[in-house]
Amino acid sequence: MYATIWALLPPVIAIALALITKEVYSSLFIGILVGGILYSGSFIGTIEHVFQDGLVASLSDSYNVGILLFLIFLGIIVCLMNKAGGSAAFGEWASKRIKTRVGAQLATIVLGVLIFVDDYFNCLTVGSVMRPVTDRHNVSRAKLAYLIDATAAPICIIAPISSWAAAVSGFAPEGTNGLMLFIRSIPYNYYALLTILMMVVITVLKVDFGPMATHEENAKKGDLFTIPSNVYNNADEKPEGNGKVSDLVFPIVVLIIACVIGMIYTGGFFEGETFIDSFANSDASVGLTYGSFAALIITVIWYVSRKVLNFKGCMSCLTEGFKAMVPAIMILSLAWTLKAMTDSLGAKEFVAGVVESSADGFLSFLPAIVFVIACLLAFATGTSWGTFGILIPITLQAFPLESGNPLAIICVSACMAGAVCGDHCSPISDTTIMSSAGAQCDHIAHVSTQAPYAITAAVISFITYIVAGFLHNAVICLIVGCIITVVAMFFLHYTQTGKLGKSKA
Repeated sequence: MYATIWALLPPVIAIALALITKEVYSSLFIGILVGGILYSGSFIGTIEHVFQDGLVASLSDSYNVGILLFLIFLGIIVCLMNKAGGSAAFGEWASKRIKTRVGAQLATIVLGVLIFVDDYFNCLTVGSVMRPVTDRHNVSRAKLAYLIDATAAPICIIAPISSWAAAVSGFAPEGTNGLMLFIRSIPYNYYALLTILMMVVITVLKVDFGPMATHEENAKKGDLFTIPSNVYNNADEKPEGNGKVSDLVFPIVVLIIACVIGMIYTGGFFEGETFIDSFANSDASVGLTYGSFAALIITVIWYVSRKVLNFKGCMSCLTEGFKAMVPAIMILSLAWTLKAMTDSLGAKEFVAGVVESSADGFLSFLPAIVFVIACLLAFATGTSWGTFGILIPITLQAFPLESGNPLAIICVSACMAGAVCGDHCSPISDTTIMSSAGAQCDHIAHVSTQAPYAITAAVISFITYIVAGFLHNAVICLIVGCIITVVAMFFLHYTQTGKLGKSKA
């Protein structure tokens, strides 16, 4: 079964069960178990593979541990801001300036666009800052999670100074300027660009479709969650301190600065490397851990010195902040283990063979084919970066950059766009999980409400890549994609208003 289509069975089972049962923990574990059975075929072998090669190996990986520490430190900082009253004060301040639901959503989008350094950092920071604002304007937590998710990876994948740019640069073949390859691919990254456009149009036109429409209607009536069993329901800490807006803004600014410094430090900036090179060579996991820990220490000193919280109150946030992140940590741990099961079954080799066999014919359709394959691989494995690592070298082997064939850049961009799309849709994606955590939204509710939006953007992107395969012109193809997106959103808008008018009549 190695390197066959069976390698994709464990994640498919896990995702299907999660969507059917609405229970993510058991669904992920069953997918892991299926992977262990396919790999070993025996009871003892399955147990050893699942726990030793899967769960234990994933949780002992230094990169994964760094991300978990970052999650914990950020959870503690958010808890501190809530208890100090900084979040409540910001909500009061913003409510006087942001008067509508549309304004609250647009403000969330703008903040998400501004925090382009890292998707993990984006998800949790935007969620903690904007949650009080969107709650006041009765925006559902599912809609907030979608806005966070749609401005996390899609922004990072078109930002030259980001951890994603560093990842893509690292997957470029030896002798290739990885950062320049990333920059040249940005105009062809249609899924990211069209997702941002679609998100803005949806917000302005007040278009909601699929399960999201139900969540938004319930939110307007005061039910932000729709799902009564949501683990985050009533999870926000009641403020103890009489904090000001600065008690939210200062920790966030410190966090941003500290994380950037932490990332360039790991890339050798203080050893003589340039800012761009240090970012390209940075270790995002370690850098974010350094930055979030430094921000935590500075935040505690800030609150205690200003007597917003006493030292004992600050220390009580250590356990409370950790507990707030437990659901995200559990899902991430199981998702990483499921990825290890998929890797052990040769999913990468299977997909590589599919791509190489399709490269001989259908040349003009290859960008669209690469986009679909990247979507499916990222959806099944829950990893964008892993998809980059598999497909970018294969693509550049089929179309070397030195050949001057424009399909090389278009296919690399299609790979990146497809990886983001699959990551956006996948319940086992770490970015999707962190978006749920940042919005404090039930994870399956986020996945099910976001899927119709992401699939719509994916279909439009697929059509755009077909056009790009023939025209080889980034601007014209982008205009085509934008026109299709706007027309589709206007069609949905008028369809909904027409139905609403008939129901009222």
